Amino acid sequence: MLFRWYSETKAVHVTAVAINYILFVLRGVWMLYRPDRLRMRWIRIVPHMNDTVLLASGIVLAMAIRQYPGASPWLTAKLAGLLVYILLGMGAFRFARKRRTCAAFWIGAQAAFFYIVAVAITKHLFPL
Repeated sequence: MLFRWYSETKAVHVTAVAINYILFVLRGVWMLYRPDRLRMRWIRIVPHMNDTVLLASGIVLAMAIRQYPGASPWLTAKLAGLLVYILLGMGAFRFARKRRTCAAFWIGAQAAFFYIVAVAITKHLFPL
């Protein structure tokens, strides 16, 4: 039986994905052009709250459809893409010191993000 609130949980998950991307782009633009804005309290809290909702809803959806990383290739690819996205984002926002390096990590993280979305939509490892 499919999870009773599957549609609602999926809507929450997709909304959290959109918010995640919007905040990531906003933070990246500020990192490159207005780094002082990254010190605002809400920008240090809201993305983490959204990521928690995103992760929780993703886990619930995986359980609802009974597909798990390791057993389901497309879900494994999404998880691997997520790790790449996180690492590149950390490179952009925490470790890179030069503006050009920050931008390269930021653009790479966006490529990883779009790969994750494409895999989610197509349920194929190579969604081209």
